[in-house]
Amino acid sequence: MILAKVVGSAVATIKDDHLTGVKLLVVQPLTKMMTAAGSLKVAADAALKAGPGDVVILVRSRDAAMALEVTGAAVDLAVVGVVDAVHVAEAGLSYTLADGYTQFER
Repeated sequence: MILAKVVGSAVATIKDDHLTGVKLLVVQPLTKMMTAAGSLKVAADAALKAGPGDVVILVRSRDAAMALEVTGAAVDLAVVGVVDAVHVAEAGLSYTLADGYTQFER
């Protein structure tokens, strides 16, 4: 999974029929220190709730296609969640999320 920030939306009038009604978002992948990493990407919004300014969770490849309600969609990047809170330690090597969330250490 990848963290990213939604920076806009994309509109495609001509697209695969399986993508009809699927919201397309322009996202900026983030590093573990929550700074921009790499180039902008377009992701299908499987979470159906993400918007500009949101930090989201992305999945790639087959997982992205499976995240959509429509089967057979030609998708390789999808938003599967909107992040409520992230805490990054100063060293940037461990993550502590708000109470009720899973803690990951690297």
